[in-house]
Amino acid sequence: MGFQRDSPSRNSPRNNSPRHSPKASPRKKTTLQYLFDLDSNSKPYIGSPLSSPSNGSRQYSSHLDSEYEEILSAISYCNFIFNFTNPLESPSQQDLKRLKLIQVMSLIKSSRKPLNEKLLSPLLSMVSANLFRPLPPSNSSNNSIIADLPDDEDVLSTFSPTWSHLQIVYDILLRLVLNVDPKSLKDYIDNHFILNLLYLFQSEDPRERESLKNVFHRIYSRFTFHRSFMRKAMNDVFLYYVFETERHCGIGELLEIWGSIINGFAVPLKEEHKLFLMRVLLPLHKAKGLQGYHRQLAYCVSQFVQKEPGLGGVVVRGILRYWPVTNCQKEVLLIGELEELVESIDPDHYRKLALPLCTQITRCLNSCNSQVAERALYVWNNEQFVKMALAAMEEVFPVVVEGMENNLKMHWSKSVKQLTENVKTMLEEMDPTLYERCLQEIEIRESKAQQEEIKRKQNWDRIEMAAKQKKFLQQPKYICVSH
Repeated sequence: MGFQRDSPSRNSPRNNSPRHSPKASPRKKTTLQYLFDLDSNSKPYIGSPLSSPSNGSRQYSSHLDSEYEEILSAISYCNFIFNFTNPLESPSQQDLKRLKLIQVMSLIKSSRKPLNEKLLSPLLSMVSANLFRPLPPSNSSNNSIIADLPDDEDVLSTFSPTWSHLQIVYDILLRLVLNVDPKSLKDYIDNHFILNLLYLFQSEDPRERESLKNVFHRIYSRFTFHRSFMRKAMNDVFLYYVFETERHCGIGELLEIWGSIINGFAVPLKEEHKLFLMRVLLPLHKAKGLQGYHRQLAYCVSQFVQKEPGLGGVVVRGILRYWPVTNCQKEVLLIGELEELVESIDPDHYRKLALPLCTQITRCLNSCNSQVAERALYVWNNEQFVKMALAAMEEVFPVVVEGMENNLKMHWSKSVKQLTENVKTMLEEMDPTLYERCLQEIEIRESKAQQEEIKRKQNWDRIEMAAKQKKFLQQPKYICVSH
């Protein structure tokens, strides 16, 4: 007889155990269905922290309000302006303002969400109050940058004592321009705001001009609806500088912005952009302060010629039109610019440009200034320049050969004479027959000039003899005056 399991009775202790009792608390389920049901249940557990959402939102709202009030207080404090020259100003208050500015800056930097639009108005008002100020009078009698010193030295650099505050304000403005939607800032960064920024480019502090350049360029990049106005405003600054004052410290920075703008122009160029080249950029070559911004100007001009090589003729003639007469440093710069332009000019224009360009280079190599003469002679090492000269050899050689011979006879510098001899040898190898013919023509012209000089001298001798004879034969006349 096998073993039989007793059937469970209702009163059995095993049946009374909680595990089998239907009235006992159910076992915690971990099935997927249970977890899905739990996740889809919108009602929170009783006693959980979410059971009273009104308390949490109220605390979060109060936290936001306190943070908003705190940042508004910091912005309001930053509206107070320190000039750092008034002895009554407290250094501790100056430091406190700097800390407040850093606090505002850190808020804008760390904010992952879009900035509250309610803060834009006080922020831009604070920026305007700090930046848009009358600039101090210049310490120099002439604000145009004079390049008697090397390029890396700015004789007019005057560092503003307020820069510890201004630097952070510029950083705040740059962050706003980069992080905030331009449509939200359209009412604040308007035409008046842009003109005020342009005025600040006259600052003699190079640090401020560098910050202005970054901000202005970013505004041009992001605020596409302001681009036309910004280009026109910058053009007005250039024209006023060239034709009125010739006093401005920020021409170089503005040209750097323009260099980036020109780089983005589509080809073929618009007529508006070509007019800017001819009416604004080329006249900038004649200003007294050219040495202070020539590098940026040459880059802008070369960008135009690279995009449309056909403009090379207009550019070369424009530079020759504004060639300096007595400024040797400007001559050296312009010779270098012409040499670079030749490499970008359309070869079809070589024949038209060869004679005027080689004529000017020949005048420069005959210069009494050894730096100008040497720089002009070094141009003949450029292959493209030589190709251009060969394109009109019959017209160019007589001018060049005469300049070489004059240098060898009369120039005072031994180094210039040596370089001239090297260039002469190169030209003779190109076309010995033509070079010899040019020498003969020079001799003929010199012989005629000597004969004319002899005739002129003889004529003057006859005039002097006639005057002496007339004076000898003529009796003196006396006039009696009665008292």
